[in-house]
Amino acid sequence: MDKVSQSLATDRRQLLHYSGIPLLAWAAGPTMSWAAADSEAPLNRFPRMVHEFFVRQVRELEQRNHRIKRNLNSRSDAENYVRQVREKIRLCFGPFPARTPLNATVTGILTRPTHRIEKVIFESRPGFPVTANLYLPSKISQPVPGVVGTCGHSSNGKAEPAYQAFAQGLARQGYACLLYDPIGQGERLQYVDKNGQPRLRPGTREHLYAGNQQFLVGQFFGSWRAWDGVRALDYLLTRKEVDSTHLGVTGNSGGGTMTTWLCGLERRWTMAAPSCFVTTFRHNLENELPADTEQCPPRALALGLDHEDFLAAMAPKPTMILAKERDFFDVRGSEAAFQRLQKLYRLLGAEEKSGLFVGPTTHGFSKENREAMYAWFHRSTGINHSPREADSIIEKDKDLQCTPTGQVATLPGTRTVFDFTRETSSKWRTTRKPIDGVALTKTVREVLKLPGQSSSTPEYRIWRHLGSRGYPAPHAVAYGIETEKNVQAIVYRLTQERWQSRPPRTKQPATLYIAHLSSDQELREEPLIKEIIRAQPNHAFYTCDVRGIGESLPGTCSPGSFHSPYGSDYFYAIHSLMLDRPYLGQKTFDVLRVLDWLTSIGHPEVHLIGKGWGSLAATFAALLAPSVRQVTLKHALTAYSDIAESEYYSWPLATLLPGVLSQFDLPDCYRNLAAKQLRMIAPWGAEAT
Repeated sequence: MDKVSQSLATDRRQLLHYSGIPLLAWAAGPTMSWAAADSEAPLNRFPRMVHEFFVRQVRELEQRNHRIKRNLNSRSDAENYVRQVREKIRLCFGPFPARTPLNATVTGILTRPTHRIEKVIFESRPGFPVTANLYLPSKISQPVPGVVGTCGHSSNGKAEPAYQAFAQGLARQGYACLLYDPIGQGERLQYVDKNGQPRLRPGTREHLYAGNQQFLVGQFFGSWRAWDGVRALDYLLTRKEVDSTHLGVTGNSGGGTMTTWLCGLERRWTMAAPSCFVTTFRHNLENELPADTEQCPPRALALGLDHEDFLAAMAPKPTMILAKERDFFDVRGSEAAFQRLQKLYRLLGAEEKSGLFVGPTTHGFSKENREAMYAWFHRSTGINHSPREADSIIEKDKDLQCTPTGQVATLPGTRTVFDFTRETSSKWRTTRKPIDGVALTKTVREVLKLPGQSSSTPEYRIWRHLGSRGYPAPHAVAYGIETEKNVQAIVYRLTQERWQSRPPRTKQPATLYIAHLSSDQELREEPLIKEIIRAQPNHAFYTCDVRGIGESLPGTCSPGSFHSPYGSDYFYAIHSLMLDRPYLGQKTFDVLRVLDWLTSIGHPEVHLIGKGWGSLAATFAALLAPSVRQVTLKHALTAYSDIAESEYYSWPLATLLPGVLSQFDLPDCYRNLAAKQLRMIAPWGAEAT
C-alpha cells in the first residue's frame, strides 16, 4: 500500500485501509457503503441525527445574529458593529506573523501587444516562497490601480485560463494585477517526490491534509492562505507602477473565499469583488456542501460571524458580491447576505457602495462576472473604460512558470507547511512540562470544550428489536441515551436471556466498550470483546456508539463519503471547530453521559474499553469519570505529536484536537491512567496501520 497517491481514488483506498475497512468495500464502487463488503452490513438506523443536530445549532446562532443586525438603527450602531466584527475575525484567524523581508525577484517577462507579464517570486515567510504573475498594461504613463488576484482550487493555480483571463482583462483596462499561486497549487505543491511530482492530489486534498494537521499546533490553514494575500499586497505596493490609493482584491471560488477573508483582515483595500463564494454558513451546511479547511474559520459560528460580516469589516468601502444563478454556493444565501450588507452600508451613508451581481450560468469566473467586476472597479477608481472584455491570450502553463522546474520545492532552502508544523510540535514536546492530576483533568476539559458536569440522569429509550446478530451472547437490547438535546449515544447490552425492558437493577460492575466504527460490526468481529467477556463473567457488558459512528454514522454529503477526505465525517468535524466544540469533545461527552447512566442504573464501577478512534474518547472519559476503575485501550494513538511530526498520517480531523500540543499530549493521559489499571494493546502511530 503506497503512503500517498496522485488521485482521489487512491486517497480513498488508503483511508479505508488505515481505518481497518476491507478494501473490497472501496473496490466494489465509489458510492458503495464502507460496510457493504461484509455479509451483514452494520446497523445504521439514525444516519441523519448528527446532521440535524448541527443544522439546529447553526440556525439558532444565525437567528441570534440576525436579531443583532435588525436592531442596528443608526450610523453609530453600524460603526460599532463593524468594529466588533473586525475583532471577532481576528479571534478566528489569530495573530499574523511578523513581516519579514519579501526577498522578491523577477525571473522572466512575457511581452504581449496589450500587456506584459512579469514572473515574480517573493517570500511570505522565511523560506516559504510564493510564485506569482504580475500583469501590467503595456504602456504606463502614471501609477495605475493595483489588484491582488486570488485563485480558486485549480491544480495549475495562476495558469488556469479563467484566472489568466481576469488578470489579463484588468491589465488591458488599466490595472496592475498580481495573480499568485495558492499553497498546494500551481508551482507551490507541498507534497512532491524527488522529481517534483505530486504525491497528493493538488488543491483541496493538499489543503485538507496540511490544514487538519495544523490544528494540533493551534494554526489555521486559512490564516496561512490569507497571509500570502497580505504579503502579495505588500509586494504590489513596492512597485512604482502601482497607485497606492486604489487597491482591490478579487477572486473566484476558493479565490472568492480568500477575497472575502482578506476583506475582513486587511484594512488597506479600497475595493473588493469576491466571486462564487459568498452565501451563508447555514446554506452550505443545510445543502450538505463540504468546504475546504481554509473556508471554515475556527469559532466563526460560535462568534456569530457569517460570510457578509467579512465584507462588513471593509465598510463603507466599495464591495460587490458576484454570484451565479446555478452555482452550488446557494444564490439564496448570496441575496440574503447582500440585503443585510446593504442595510449596514445604508446606515453608514454609502448604500451605493455595496453591490450584487448574479450571473446566469454555473460556478466559475465566467466572462459576465469578470465584466461586472471590471465595471465595479471602474466606479471606484474613476477609470473611463468599457468593461467589455476582449478575447484573452491564454498562455501555456510552462510559459508562466516562475521557477526553473515548475515547483518551489526544488528551490534551495524551501520549507513546506508541514516543516513549520513539525518544528512547532517538536519545540512544544521538548519544552512542555508534564501535567498530572487535577491540573491535567482541568486542562483536558478546557481543550475538549466540555460543558459543565450535569447532576441530572440522562433520559433513555429502549429499542427492543435489536435481538442478537451473531454477538458473543444469545441476546441483546439497545438503548438510546440522550446525552444532550436531540443527540443519542446508542448503547447495546448483551444478555443471556431475552430482555425487552430497562436494564436489571444490580450492583454488579459493568464493562463499557467504546466502538472504533460500529458496535454492531465489532461485536461480531472483534476478538478483544470475547476475551473480556470470558475474563469478567460477573460484569454486565455494554457497548457504545458515540455520535457520528455506527448507528448514527452520517448518510449525508455524498453516498458512501464518510471516509473520503471531503466526506461527511470531515464535514461535521470542521463545523464543530467553527462552533468551538471539537467533535472529539462531543464524543467524549457522550461517553461521560453514558457512564452517568450506568451509575444511575446501579453499576458502581466500570471497566472502560476503547478501540481505535473510540480509544480517544475512552481515554479522556476515563480520566474524568470517577466510576471508571479499569481501562483497556486497543489501537490507541501513541501521541498527537506523532501525527504533528509525521509528514504522512491517517487519523481524520474528527480525532484531532485544536491547540492540544501547547497544553498536553496523550502520554500525559496514559501516565495518569496507570492508577486505573491501564492496559494498552497494539497502539497505533500516525499512520494507524
